[in-house]
Amino acid sequence: MITLSVIKADIGGYVGHSSMHPDLIARAQEYMEKAKGQGLLVDFHVTRCGDDLQLIMTHEQGEGSERIHKLAWDIFLACTDVAKKLKLHGAGQDMLSDAFSGNIKGMGPGVAEMQFEERGSEPVLVFMADKTSSGAWNMPLYKMFADPFNTIGLVIAENMHSGFSFEVHDVKEHRKVVFNAPEEIYDMLVLIGAPSRYAVKCVRHRPSGEIAAVSSTDKLYKMAGRYVGKDDPVLIVRSQGEFPAVGEVLEPFAMPQMVQGWMRGSHHGPLMPCSISESNPTRFDGPPRVVCAGFQLVGGKLIGPRDMFDDPSFDEAWHQANLAAEYLRRHGPFEPHRLPLEEMEYTTMPQVMKKLEGRFSPL
Repeated sequence: MITLSVIKADIGGYVGHSSMHPDLIARAQEYMEKAKGQGLLVDFHVTRCGDDLQLIMTHEQGEGSERIHKLAWDIFLACTDVAKKLKLHGAGQDMLSDAFSGNIKGMGPGVAEMQFEERGSEPVLVFMADKTSSGAWNMPLYKMFADPFNTIGLVIAENMHSGFSFEVHDVKEHRKVVFNAPEEIYDMLVLIGAPSRYAVKCVRHRPSGEIAAVSSTDKLYKMAGRYVGKDDPVLIVRSQGEFPAVGEVLEPFAMPQMVQGWMRGSHHGPLMPCSISESNPTRFDGPPRVVCAGFQLVGGKLIGPRDMFDDPSFDEAWHQANLAAEYLRRHGPFEPHRLPLEEMEYTTMPQVMKKLEGRFSPL
């Protein structure tokens, strides 16, 4: 059994929230090389999406391993020290505690992990997003695993006819529910169509129960009790065979869906697919970006990555995203560009409302 872990954190932007200084990636690689040399990791890849540091690891420690999570925590702390010396913006903003408690979950960084038996051919796609929130994967996952207009394999591949199960998390009430597709897609859409509250955590093949996709669903502001940054989620998707083909997994991102995040985590904006080198959100700290690193797993080794959105066939998605961004920006501080008030409660908005206390009078 191999475990694939993707753990990310925003530990300092260069310049502002737009990108990542190469010294942070270099420091993370030093720690990873040492861990691999000691036998803790089978393989690793360090990358970024915007100003988020992304640690992609294969190992045999299982999901939720204290040793793996401690490694990631130590790397983020070491990189935070580098960020502070460089006076990078928001240094260590995702690190909500000074002490590791055995598992990185709930401490700020985002986590997606899956454990499985490696198949004869094991293509894996790792999606990473910046300037958005965990519910951003809802629509793409629905399209990949439940929409025949996106995934023709659901129609013509016999091994996919039984469908997939979706584990959906209520991130506000901390509970979960499992839906079977295609039978229950209408019930499921009632929930996952509200991504600010409900997020798809994982997808499994039916009836085998084989893991197909896992996302990070933690809400950073829920953990901190205040706004310290958007969740900038990650997603792992296995492909081919009994799962959607690589092209079917990528296809949902040809439409730049509207997501929450962007400037100060307080706006709606289009999710723009781009190459890793172009994930430098600068216009109004955006628009939100998504990148994808593709790997072939060979005995746990990460063969790759291939930069999956480094492809001119996504140019039209860029164009549409820029048009949508321009249209929304013209709304300035008005909804629907700005998030509704109930989504602003963890931003600086409460401070403004407190200032206005006593100014209201009955009608």
